[in-house]
Amino acid sequence: MKKIMTTTGGNPISDNQNSITAGERGPVLLQDYQLIQKLAHQNRERIPERVVHAKGSGAFGVLEINEDISKYTKAKVLQKGEKTKLLLRISTVAGEKGAADAERDVRGFALKFYTKEGNWDLVGNNTPVFFVRDAIKFPDFIHTQKRDPQSNLRSNTAMWDFWSLSPESLHQVTILMSDRGLPKSLRHINGYGSHTYSLINAKGERFWVKFHFKTLQGIETITNQEAEAIVGKDRESNQRDLFENIEKGNFPKWSFEIQIMTEEEAKICSFNPFDLTKVWPHKEYPMIKVGTMTLNENPKNYFQQVEQAAFSPSNIVPGISFSPDKMLQARIFSYPDAQRYRVGTHYEMLPVNRPTVEVNTYNLDGSMNFEIKEPTKAYYEPNSFDGAVEDSSFAEPDLEVGNIAQRYDHRVGNDDFSQPRALFLLMNDNQKNQLFNNIKDAMNGVPQDIINRQVELFEKVHPDYANGVRKALGL
Repeated sequence: MKKIMTTTGGNPISDNQNSITAGERGPVLLQDYQLIQKLAHQNRERIPERVVHAKGSGAFGVLEINEDISKYTKAKVLQKGEKTKLLLRISTVAGEKGAADAERDVRGFALKFYTKEGNWDLVGNNTPVFFVRDAIKFPDFIHTQKRDPQSNLRSNTAMWDFWSLSPESLHQVTILMSDRGLPKSLRHINGYGSHTYSLINAKGERFWVKFHFKTLQGIETITNQEAEAIVGKDRESNQRDLFENIEKGNFPKWSFEIQIMTEEEAKICSFNPFDLTKVWPHKEYPMIKVGTMTLNENPKNYFQQVEQAAFSPSNIVPGISFSPDKMLQARIFSYPDAQRYRVGTHYEMLPVNRPTVEVNTYNLDGSMNFEIKEPTKAYYEPNSFDGAVEDSSFAEPDLEVGNIAQRYDHRVGNDDFSQPRALFLLMNDNQKNQLFNNIKDAMNGVPQDIINRQVELFEKVHPDYANGVRKALGL
Protein backbone atom coordinates (compact mmCIF):
# COMPACT_ATOMS: atom_id res chain seq x y z
CA MET A 1 0.00 0.00 0.00
CA LYS A 2 1.35 3.42 -0.98
CA LYS A 3 2.40 5.62 1.94
CA ILE A 4 1.21 9.22 1.73
CA MET A 5 3.78 11.90 2.57
CA THR A 6 2.61 14.26 5.32
CA THR A 7 3.69 17.36 7.20
CA THR A 8 5.09 16.90 10.70
CA GLY A 9 1.51 17.47 11.86
CA GLY A 10 0.33 14.47 9.84
CA ASN A 11 -1.36 16.50 7.09
CA PRO A 12 -1.09 14.94 3.60
CA ILE A 13 1.19 16.75 1.15
CA SER A 14 -0.06 17.24 -2.41
CA ASP A 15 3.20 18.42 -3.97
CA ASN A 16 6.75 18.16 -2.58
CA GLN A 17 8.42 19.25 -5.82
CA ASN A 18 7.29 22.85 -6.29
CA SER A 19 6.85 25.81 -3.97
CA ILE A 20 3.75 28.01 -4.20
CA THR A 21 4.41 31.12 -6.26
CA ALA A 22 2.38 34.11 -7.36
CA GLY A 23 2.32 33.20 -11.03
CA GLU A 24 4.71 30.92 -12.87
CA ARG A 25 7.65 33.29 -12.45
CA GLY A 26 6.39 35.08 -9.37
CA PRO A 27 7.84 35.16 -5.84
CA VAL A 28 7.04 32.48 -3.27
CA LEU A 29 4.22 32.86 -0.74
CA LEU A 30 4.67 32.73 3.02
CA GLN A 31 1.66 30.42 3.25
CA ASP A 32 3.75 27.58 1.80
CA TYR A 33 4.17 25.83 5.12
CA GLN A 34 5.96 22.80 3.66
CA LEU A 35 8.67 24.99 2.12
CA ILE A 36 9.17 26.98 5.35
CA GLN A 37 9.07 23.84 7.51
CA LYS A 38 11.66 22.02 5.39
CA LEU A 39 14.05 24.95 5.39
CA ALA A 40 13.58 25.71 9.10
CA HIS A 41 14.01 22.04 10.03
CA GLN A 42 17.17 21.75 7.94
CA ASN A 43 18.67 24.76 9.72
CA ARG A 44 18.33 22.88 13.00
CA GLU A 45 19.75 19.52 11.94
CA ARG A 46 23.28 20.25 13.23
CA ILE A 47 24.56 21.83 16.45
CA PRO A 48 26.37 24.21 16.27
CA GLU A 49 28.30 23.67 13.05
CA ARG A 50 26.91 25.18 9.85
CA VAL A 51 24.59 22.67 8.14
CA VAL A 52 26.30 23.44 4.83
CA HIS A 53 29.50 25.38 4.13
CA ALA A 54 30.93 24.23 7.50
CA LYS A 55 34.59 24.32 6.40
CA GLY A 56 35.63 27.78 5.34
CA SER A 57 38.49 30.26 5.04
CA GLY A 58 38.10 34.01 5.39
CA ALA A 59 39.87 37.31 4.92
CA PHE A 60 39.11 41.02 4.92
CA GLY A 61 39.59 43.31 1.98
CA VAL A 62 38.28 46.24 0.00
CA LEU A 63 35.94 46.78 -2.97
CA GLU A 64 36.95 49.69 -5.21
CA ILE A 65 34.52 51.02 -7.81
CA ASN A 66 36.30 52.32 -10.91
CA GLU A 67 33.42 52.75 -13.37
CA ASP A 68 30.24 54.83 -13.38
CA ILE A 69 27.12 52.60 -13.22
CA SER A 70 24.87 55.23 -11.61
CA LYS A 71 22.40 54.87 -14.50
CA TYR A 72 21.64 51.42 -13.06
CA THR A 73 21.84 51.96 -9.31
CA LYS A 74 21.76 54.61 -6.60
CA ALA A 75 23.54 52.32 -4.09
CA LYS A 76 26.38 54.34 -2.54
CA VAL A 77 28.61 51.26 -2.36
CA LEU A 78 28.52 51.00 -6.18
CA GLN A 79 29.29 54.62 -7.05
CA LYS A 80 32.53 55.46 -8.88
CA GLY A 81 35.40 56.17 -6.50
CA GLU A 82 33.81 54.38 -3.56
CA LYS A 83 36.00 52.09 -1.39
CA THR A 84 34.27 49.68 0.96
CA LYS A 85 35.70 47.29 3.53
CA LEU A 86 34.53 43.69 3.14
CA LEU A 87 34.81 40.18 4.54
CA LEU A 88 35.01 37.20 2.17
CA ARG A 89 34.44 33.63 3.37
CA ILE A 90 35.10 30.82 0.88
CA SER A 91 33.95 27.33 1.83
CA THR A 92 33.29 23.82 0.67
CA VAL A 93 29.59 22.93 0.62
CA ALA A 94 29.26 19.30 1.65
CA GLY A 95 32.15 18.59 3.99
CA GLU A 96 32.05 18.98 7.75
CA LYS A 97 34.24 21.43 9.64
CA GLY A 98 37.14 18.96 9.70
CA ALA A 99 36.90 17.94 6.04
CA ALA A 100 39.84 18.31 3.69
CA ASP A 101 40.08 21.45 1.55
CA ALA A 102 41.16 19.67 -1.63
CA GLU A 103 37.88 17.88 -2.31
CA ARG A 104 35.72 18.00 -5.42
CA ASP A 105 32.92 20.33 -4.39
CA VAL A 106 31.29 23.65 -5.11
CA ARG A 107 32.89 26.52 -3.18
CA GLY A 108 30.73 29.00 -1.32
CA PHE A 109 31.68 32.63 -2.02
CA ALA A 110 30.12 34.77 0.74
CA LEU A 111 30.75 38.51 0.89
CA LYS A 112 29.84 41.04 3.57
CA PHE A 113 30.30 44.68 2.55
CA TYR A 114 30.35 47.19 5.44
CA THR A 115 28.71 50.04 3.50
CA LYS A 116 27.65 53.56 4.48
CA GLU A 117 24.02 52.38 4.23
CA GLY A 118 24.35 49.24 6.34
CA ASN A 119 25.64 45.77 5.52
CA TRP A 120 25.24 44.34 2.03
CA ASP A 121 25.71 40.57 1.90
CA LEU A 122 26.23 38.79 -1.40
CA VAL A 123 26.13 35.05 -0.71
CA GLY A 124 26.96 33.01 -3.79
CA ASN A 125 29.30 30.29 -5.08
CA ASN A 126 32.26 29.84 -7.39
CA THR A 127 29.73 28.64 -9.99
CA PRO A 128 27.11 30.79 -11.73
CA VAL A 129 24.38 28.12 -11.38
CA PHE A 130 23.16 25.54 -8.84
CA PHE A 131 21.77 21.98 -8.68
CA VAL A 132 18.13 22.95 -8.01
CA ARG A 133 15.91 25.87 -8.96
CA ASP A 134 13.21 25.50 -6.30
CA ALA A 135 14.23 25.71 -2.62
CA ILE A 136 11.66 23.11 -1.65
CA LYS A 137 14.20 20.61 -3.06
CA PHE A 138 17.23 22.13 -1.33
CA PRO A 139 17.00 20.13 1.93
CA ASP A 140 16.55 16.95 -0.12
CA PHE A 141 19.63 17.73 -2.20
CA ILE A 142 21.76 18.54 0.85
CA HIS A 143 20.76 15.23 2.46
CA THR A 144 22.34 13.47 -0.54
CA GLN A 145 25.61 15.33 0.11
CA LYS A 146 25.74 14.43 3.79
CA ARG A 147 26.02 11.04 5.49
CA ASP A 148 23.80 7.98 5.28
CA PRO A 149 21.91 7.97 8.61
CA GLN A 150 22.64 4.24 9.13
CA SER A 151 26.21 3.77 7.90
CA ASN A 152 27.34 7.37 8.61
CA LEU A 153 29.18 7.22 5.26
CA ARG A 154 28.95 9.56 2.27
CA SER A 155 26.83 7.96 -0.44
CA ASN A 156 27.57 8.15 -4.16
CA THR A 157 24.30 6.32 -4.71
CA ALA A 158 22.20 8.98 -2.97
CA MET A 159 23.98 11.72 -4.90
CA TRP A 160 23.51 10.21 -8.36
CA ASP A 161 20.02 8.93 -7.58
CA PHE A 162 18.89 12.49 -6.84
CA TRP A 163 20.72 13.99 -9.81
CA SER A 164 19.44 11.37 -12.25
CA LEU A 165 15.89 12.19 -11.13
CA SER A 166 16.50 15.96 -11.35
CA PRO A 167 17.49 17.01 -14.89
CA GLU A 168 17.77 20.64 -13.76
CA SER A 169 21.00 19.60 -11.98
CA LEU A 170 22.81 18.79 -15.26
CA HIS A 171 24.43 22.21 -15.68
CA GLN A 172 25.91 22.31 -12.18
CA VAL A 173 26.86 18.61 -12.26
CA THR A 174 28.82 19.21 -15.47
CA ILE A 175 30.70 22.10 -13.86
CA LEU A 176 31.34 20.14 -10.66
CA MET A 177 32.67 17.11 -12.53
CA SER A 178 34.80 19.25 -14.86
CA ASP A 179 38.30 20.45 -14.03
CA ARG A 180 36.79 23.47 -12.23
CA GLY A 181 35.31 21.19 -9.57
CA LEU A 182 38.75 21.00 -7.93
CA PRO A 183 40.43 24.42 -7.77
CA LYS A 184 44.16 24.68 -7.09
CA SER A 185 43.54 27.35 -4.46
CA LEU A 186 40.91 29.81 -3.31
CA ARG A 187 42.85 32.54 -5.11
CA HIS A 188 42.26 30.79 -8.43
CA ILE A 189 38.45 30.68 -8.52
CA ASN A 190 35.77 33.04 -9.75
CA GLY A 191 32.93 34.14 -7.48
CA TYR A 192 29.32 34.72 -8.47
CA GLY A 193 26.25 36.20 -6.83
CA SER A 194 24.66 33.30 -8.78
CA HIS A 195 21.09 34.55 -8.27
CA THR A 196 19.46 37.30 -10.26
CA TYR A 197 19.22 40.47 -8.16
CA SER A 198 17.92 43.92 -8.99
CA LEU A 199 19.51 47.35 -9.17
CA ILE A 200 17.40 50.48 -8.70
CA ASN A 201 18.55 53.92 -9.84
CA ALA A 202 17.76 57.41 -8.57
CA LYS A 203 14.79 57.64 -10.97
CA GLY A 204 13.18 54.57 -9.43
CA GLU A 205 13.95 52.37 -12.47
CA ARG A 206 14.65 48.69 -11.88
CA PHE A 207 17.24 46.57 -13.73
CA TRP A 208 17.88 42.87 -13.24
CA VAL A 209 21.54 42.09 -12.53
CA LYS A 210 24.04 39.23 -12.23
CA PHE A 211 27.17 39.82 -10.10
CA HIS A 212 30.54 38.33 -11.14
CA PHE A 213 33.98 38.32 -9.50
CA LYS A 214 36.61 37.16 -12.01
CA THR A 215 39.91 36.05 -10.47
CA LEU A 216 42.89 38.09 -11.66
CA GLN A 217 45.17 35.22 -10.64
CA GLY A 218 43.66 33.11 -13.43
CA ILE A 219 41.64 29.91 -13.16
CA GLU A 220 43.86 27.03 -12.02
CA THR A 221 42.72 23.52 -11.10
CA ILE A 222 44.08 20.15 -10.00
CA THR A 223 43.16 16.55 -10.82
CA ASN A 224 41.68 13.92 -8.52
CA GLN A 225 45.09 12.24 -8.32
CA GLU A 226 46.85 15.49 -7.40
CA ALA A 227 44.18 16.16 -4.77
CA GLU A 228 44.69 12.73 -3.19
CA ALA A 229 48.40 13.45 -2.77
CA ILE A 230 47.68 16.88 -1.26
CA VAL A 231 45.04 15.62 1.19
CA GLY A 232 47.46 12.91 2.38
CA LYS A 233 49.85 15.65 3.51
CA ASP A 234 47.66 18.68 4.26
CA ARG A 235 43.93 18.82 4.95
CA GLU A 236 44.07 22.65 5.17
CA SER A 237 45.79 23.28 1.85
CA ASN A 238 43.43 26.05 0.68
CA GLN A 239 43.32 27.76 4.08
CA ARG A 240 47.12 27.67 4.29
CA ASP A 241 47.60 29.05 0.77
CA LEU A 242 45.22 31.99 1.31
CA PHE A 243 46.54 32.89 4.76
CA GLU A 244 50.21 32.67 3.83
CA ASN A 245 49.85 34.66 0.61
CA ILE A 246 48.04 37.49 2.39
CA GLU A 247 50.62 37.40 5.24
CA LYS A 248 53.48 37.97 2.79
CA GLY A 249 51.65 40.74 0.93
CA ASN A 250 50.65 38.77 -2.15
CA PHE A 251 47.09 40.10 -2.04
CA PRO A 252 44.64 38.22 -4.32
CA LYS A 253 42.39 40.31 -6.55
CA TRP A 254 39.18 39.87 -8.51
CA SER A 255 37.60 41.96 -11.27
CA PHE A 256 34.07 42.95 -10.21
CA GLU A 257 31.70 42.84 -13.20
CA ILE A 258 27.94 42.74 -13.82
CA GLN A 259 25.41 41.72 -16.44
CA ILE A 260 22.27 43.83 -16.90
CA MET A 261 18.81 42.90 -18.20
CA THR A 262 15.94 45.38 -18.38
CA GLU A 263 12.47 44.50 -17.10
CA GLU A 264 11.18 44.54 -20.67
CA GLU A 265 13.97 42.23 -21.85
CA ALA A 266 13.10 39.82 -19.04
CA LYS A 267 9.52 39.56 -20.26
CA ILE A 268 10.60 38.34 -23.71
CA CYS A 269 13.66 36.34 -22.63
CA SER A 270 13.72 32.85 -24.16
CA PHE A 271 14.39 31.30 -20.73
CA ASN A 272 13.39 32.20 -17.18
CA PRO A 273 15.99 34.82 -16.17
CA PHE A 274 15.24 34.09 -12.49
CA ASP A 275 16.15 30.40 -12.79
CA LEU A 276 19.26 29.56 -10.72
CA THR A 277 20.13 26.65 -13.03
CA LYS A 278 20.60 29.03 -15.97
CA VAL A 279 23.28 31.52 -16.98
CA TRP A 280 22.71 34.67 -19.00
CA PRO A 281 24.53 34.39 -22.37
CA HIS A 282 27.32 36.96 -22.48
CA LYS A 283 26.62 37.71 -26.13
CA GLU A 284 23.10 38.88 -25.31
CA TYR A 285 23.90 40.40 -21.91
CA PRO A 286 27.56 41.50 -22.08
CA MET A 287 29.83 41.83 -19.08
CA ILE A 288 30.21 45.35 -17.68
CA LYS A 289 33.35 46.10 -15.65
CA VAL A 290 32.67 47.88 -12.37
CA GLY A 291 35.70 47.65 -10.11
CA THR A 292 38.22 45.52 -8.25
CA MET A 293 38.08 43.45 -5.07
CA THR A 294 41.29 42.90 -3.11
CA LEU A 295 41.89 40.70 -0.05
CA ASN A 296 44.57 42.38 2.10
CA GLU A 297 44.01 41.42 5.75
CA ASN A 298 43.91 38.10 7.59
CA PRO A 299 41.54 37.71 10.54
CA LYS A 300 43.07 38.29 13.97
CA ASN A 301 40.89 35.58 15.52
CA TYR A 302 39.38 32.90 13.28
CA PHE A 303 36.51 31.97 15.58
CA GLN A 304 35.41 35.54 16.24
CA GLN A 305 35.80 36.87 12.72
CA VAL A 306 35.16 33.89 10.42
CA GLU A 307 33.35 31.14 12.33
CA GLN A 308 30.92 33.62 13.90
CA ALA A 309 30.50 35.58 10.67
CA ALA A 310 26.85 35.44 9.63
CA PHE A 311 25.95 36.11 6.00
CA SER A 312 22.48 36.49 4.56
CA PRO A 313 21.13 37.66 1.18
CA SER A 314 18.41 39.45 3.19
CA ASN A 315 20.98 42.18 3.90
CA ILE A 316 20.56 44.69 1.08
CA VAL A 317 21.03 48.44 0.77
CA PRO A 318 19.01 51.10 -1.10
CA GLY A 319 19.65 50.63 -4.81
CA ILE A 320 20.20 46.85 -4.56
CA SER A 321 17.34 44.41 -4.08
CA PHE A 322 15.85 41.00 -4.78
CA SER A 323 14.17 39.24 -7.71
CA PRO A 324 11.48 36.55 -8.10
CA ASP A 325 14.22 33.85 -8.10
CA LYS A 326 12.60 31.04 -6.06
CA MET A 327 15.89 29.99 -4.48
CA LEU A 328 16.76 33.57 -3.53
CA GLN A 329 13.31 34.16 -2.08
CA ALA A 330 13.71 31.14 0.20
CA ARG A 331 17.27 32.03 1.21
CA ILE A 332 16.06 35.47 2.33
CA PHE A 333 14.20 33.57 5.08
CA SER A 334 16.48 30.58 5.54
CA TYR A 335 19.84 32.26 6.08
CA PRO A 336 18.97 34.63 8.93
CA ASP A 337 16.90 31.83 10.47
CA ALA A 338 19.99 29.59 10.44
CA GLN A 339 22.12 32.34 12.00
CA ARG A 340 19.60 32.99 14.78
CA TYR A 341 19.80 29.29 15.61
CA ARG A 342 23.54 28.79 15.09
CA VAL A 343 24.95 31.98 16.64
CA GLY A 344 22.08 33.54 18.58
CA THR A 345 19.03 35.74 18.17
CA HIS A 346 21.08 38.96 18.15
CA TYR A 347 23.92 37.59 16.01
CA GLU A 348 24.32 40.93 14.22
CA MET A 349 25.51 42.58 17.44
CA LEU A 350 28.81 40.69 17.19
CA PRO A 351 31.64 42.92 15.90
CA VAL A 352 32.19 40.95 12.66
CA ASN A 353 28.49 41.16 11.77
CA ARG A 354 27.73 44.62 13.13
CA PRO A 355 27.14 47.36 10.55
CA THR A 356 29.41 50.41 10.65
CA VAL A 357 26.32 52.66 10.67
CA GLU A 358 23.87 53.40 13.49
CA VAL A 359 21.33 50.63 14.09
CA ASN A 360 17.80 51.51 15.24
CA THR A 361 15.39 48.61 15.74
CA TYR A 362 12.65 47.62 18.15
CA ASN A 363 14.05 44.14 18.72
CA LEU A 364 14.10 43.30 22.40
CA ASP A 365 15.21 40.28 24.42
CA GLY A 366 16.86 37.06 23.28
CA SER A 367 20.23 35.35 23.26
CA MET A 368 23.34 37.37 22.37
CA ASN A 369 21.71 40.68 23.40
CA PHE A 370 24.74 42.21 25.11
CA GLU A 371 24.19 45.89 24.33
CA ILE A 372 23.02 48.12 27.19
CA LYS A 373 21.14 51.11 25.79
CA GLU A 374 19.95 54.25 27.50
CA PRO A 375 16.46 53.84 29.03
CA THR A 376 13.65 54.83 26.66
CA LYS A 377 9.88 54.69 26.52
CA ALA A 378 10.14 54.10 22.76
CA TYR A 379 10.39 50.30 22.87
CA TYR A 380 7.45 49.74 20.48
CA GLU A 381 6.28 51.32 17.22
CA PRO A 382 4.43 53.58 16.55
CA ASN A 383 5.12 55.58 19.67
CA SER A 384 4.93 59.16 20.99
CA PHE A 385 8.47 59.25 22.41
CA ASP A 386 10.67 60.20 19.44
CA GLY A 387 11.54 56.65 18.53
CA ALA A 388 12.95 55.64 15.14
CA VAL A 389 10.39 55.91 12.33
CA GLU A 390 9.94 54.53 8.82
CA ASP A 391 10.83 56.57 5.72
CA SER A 392 8.77 55.99 2.58
CA SER A 393 11.49 57.52 0.40
CA PHE A 394 13.27 54.15 0.57
CA ALA A 395 10.32 52.27 -0.96
CA GLU A 396 11.15 50.26 -4.06
CA PRO A 397 9.30 50.62 -7.38
CA ASP A 398 6.30 48.34 -7.88
CA LEU A 399 7.03 44.80 -9.02
CA GLU A 400 4.55 43.08 -11.30
CA VAL A 401 3.89 39.48 -10.23
CA GLY A 402 1.60 36.68 -11.41
CA ASN A 403 -2.00 36.56 -10.22
CA ILE A 404 -2.66 32.82 -9.96
CA ALA A 405 -0.95 31.09 -7.04
CA GLN A 406 -0.31 27.36 -7.27
CA ARG A 407 2.50 24.80 -7.18
CA TYR A 408 3.82 25.24 -10.74
CA ASP A 409 5.86 22.28 -12.00
CA HIS A 410 9.26 23.85 -12.65
CA ARG A 411 10.31 20.97 -14.93
CA VAL A 412 7.45 21.33 -17.42
CA GLY A 413 8.51 23.28 -20.51
CA ASN A 414 11.96 23.98 -19.05
CA ASP A 415 15.02 23.31 -21.20
CA ASP A 416 17.60 21.76 -18.90
CA PHE A 417 19.87 20.50 -21.68
CA SER A 418 20.92 23.33 -24.01
CA GLN A 419 23.07 25.26 -21.51
CA PRO A 420 24.96 22.15 -20.30
CA ARG A 421 25.38 21.29 -24.01
CA ALA A 422 26.91 24.70 -24.71
CA LEU A 423 29.25 24.26 -21.75
CA PHE A 424 30.25 20.76 -22.89
CA LEU A 425 30.99 21.96 -26.43
CA LEU A 426 33.28 24.69 -25.06
CA MET A 427 35.53 22.06 -23.44
CA ASN A 428 38.67 20.86 -25.19
CA ASP A 429 39.45 17.14 -25.45
CA ASN A 430 41.53 17.14 -22.27
CA GLN A 431 38.75 18.82 -20.29
CA LYS A 432 36.19 16.38 -21.67
CA ASN A 433 38.32 13.40 -20.69
CA GLN A 434 38.71 14.85 -17.18
CA LEU A 435 34.93 15.24 -17.03
CA PHE A 436 34.31 11.62 -18.06
CA ASN A 437 36.87 10.20 -15.64
CA ASN A 438 35.73 12.40 -12.75
CA ILE A 439 32.18 11.15 -13.27
CA LYS A 440 33.47 7.57 -13.38
CA ASP A 441 35.27 8.06 -10.04
CA ALA A 442 32.21 9.69 -8.47
CA MET A 443 29.97 6.81 -9.59
CA ASN A 444 31.95 4.16 -7.71
CA GLY A 445 29.47 1.79 -6.05
CA VAL A 446 26.37 3.30 -7.65
CA PRO A 447 23.72 0.76 -8.78
CA GLN A 448 23.61 0.16 -12.54
CA ASP A 449 20.00 1.33 -12.97
CA ILE A 450 20.87 4.74 -11.49
CA ILE A 451 23.97 4.99 -13.71
CA ASN A 452 21.85 4.15 -16.76
CA ARG A 453 19.29 6.80 -15.84
CA GLN A 454 22.01 9.45 -15.45
CA VAL A 455 23.67 8.47 -18.75
CA GLU A 456 20.29 8.92 -20.45
CA LEU A 457 20.31 12.51 -19.22
CA PHE A 458 23.86 12.98 -20.55
CA GLU A 459 22.60 11.64 -23.90
CA LYS A 460 20.03 14.44 -24.01
CA VAL A 461 22.80 16.95 -23.45
CA HIS A 462 25.01 15.50 -26.22
CA PRO A 463 25.71 11.97 -27.54
CA ASP A 464 29.45 12.52 -27.09
CA TYR A 465 28.85 13.32 -23.41
CA ALA A 466 27.02 10.02 -22.86
CA ASN A 467 29.45 7.99 -24.95
CA GLY A 468 32.44 9.45 -23.13
CA VAL A 469 30.96 8.50 -19.76
CA ARG A 470 30.03 5.01 -21.04
CA LYS A 471 33.60 4.46 -22.27
CA ALA A 472 35.10 5.67 -18.98
CA LEU A 473 32.80 3.30 -17.08
CA GLY A 474 33.56 0.41 -19.43
CA LEU A 475 29.93 0.05 -20.48
